[in-house]
Amino acid sequence: MKVLSFRFNKLILIFLMTLSFAFDFSQESFARGLPDFTELVKESSPAVVNIRTTSSRNGGNSGPGIPGVPQLDENDPMYEFFKRFFPPGDNQRRSPPGRQGPPGSPQPRGVGSGFIISPDGFVLSNHHVVAGADKVIVTMADRKEFYADIIGSDQRTDVALLKIEGKKLPFLKLGNPGNLEVGEWVLAIGSPFGLANTVTAGIVSALGRDTGDYLPFIQTDVAVNPGNSGGPLINLKGEVIGINSQIYSRTGGFMGISFAIPIDEAELIAAQLKRSGRVVRGRIGVMIGEVSKDVADALGFPASGGALVRSVDPEGPSSRAGIKPGDIVIDFDGKEIGRVSDLPRTVGSTKPGTRATIKIWRSGKVKNLTVIVEELPSTTTVASNDRTPPPEKRPRTTAFSWLGLSVAELPQEIAQKLSIDGGVVISSSEGVSRGAGLLTGDVITSVNNKNVISVSQFRTAISNSKKGKVLVFLVRRGAEAMFVPVKP
Repeated sequence: MKVLSFRFNKLILIFLMTLSFAFDFSQESFARGLPDFTELVKESSPAVVNIRTTSSRNGGNSGPGIPGVPQLDENDPMYEFFKRFFPPGDNQRRSPPGRQGPPGSPQPRGVGSGFIISPDGFVLSNHHVVAGADKVIVTMADRKEFYADIIGSDQRTDVALLKIEGKKLPFLKLGNPGNLEVGEWVLAIGSPFGLANTVTAGIVSALGRDTGDYLPFIQTDVAVNPGNSGGPLINLKGEVIGINSQIYSRTGGFMGISFAIPIDEAELIAAQLKRSGRVVRGRIGVMIGEVSKDVADALGFPASGGALVRSVDPEGPSSRAGIKPGDIVIDFDGKEIGRVSDLPRTVGSTKPGTRATIKIWRSGKVKNLTVIVEELPSTTTVASNDRTPPPEKRPRTTAFSWLGLSVAELPQEIAQKLSIDGGVVISSSEGVSRGAGLLTGDVITSVNNKNVISVSQFRTAISNSKKGKVLVFLVRRGAEAMFVPVKP
């Protein structure tokens, strides 16, 4: 009995030792699967800088009822954030009058981040960090301070290039965002709320996220807050793959979604800023919109992307090339337009003066046109958004009650103003048509790819459509064109 008991206890002991070893091994394996950022932070932090800006005091620089913060619209998410932390009735939070200095003296304006990209002192940051600043102060991790010159700043991409005087400065290597994969670990270093050299980490949540006209952003779940703007997004190799620029927030604070400018895009902008202090972009003079799946299916549009031309600048390159509202751009200069945001990026990166081939889809046919790209001014109005003025004398209307529409012949003078052959103008819209978005004053120029220039042609087009099927109207609303699907 004693022998058996000894053997049994020995087996239990061996089992417990094996279990303990397996548990320790699994913990070690799990730990090895997580990144250790310590060496990466030590190598990268010296090249990340804190940026402070000052500007001459201006009464318009303070938000309504919020002392000491930038002018913000009340609908801006950051307005609520500053309102919460700087309530207008809290006099204790206001700066004492003696510290504000006399009128016109330099006043603190904002805090952001940046990073050095060359040993001679070139610094990348965000446009919104330095915009409107009289002075820019750069503080390094070792607390050395420099006054920085703004070499150039681009509002459309939110990229700024600064320069500080120095030699053999620490700098960060720039990586290739094209090699990024969703789920990859990344690191952010910056100055959230002015707290310099703060490190946060997370993963890449999505790539090519459209939040602007010219940049496909990198989306991450890295904690980014006010003050992180302009700081680097770094991969595990220690390479910068983005500039932290935006967050999605309903409160002004971090909510798990942040966006970074891909560093390859920022490099192109920085190169132009370094060369000439500004960014030159191409334009073709169109306003565009998305082609929805319902519209594409109903029209038989074969592609899965493209950009709908909503309006054409009558004095712009597209007008001279023969592009019309309602055309769908599917290729520009040999580059496929897979989604609507591809067109402004492709055109913007095209050198002004270039003769480019633009492939469009119009009424079921593909056409190749040639457009000469012009330079995009700093501010430009592509086309007017004014509604079509109602005719002085109201013409006779024809009702189509099953659609909830009443239409009339389009007066010739309005057709000439819109540069179209004709159409029918909506005199009233209700029911399914109103719900689909058709408005009084809209001009219908085609039904399911069939051009209509009169009420009789409109009647024939809708009567020939299959019962219960979606009708897609090409509508002119002032200078704009759009496809509106209506399901009877």
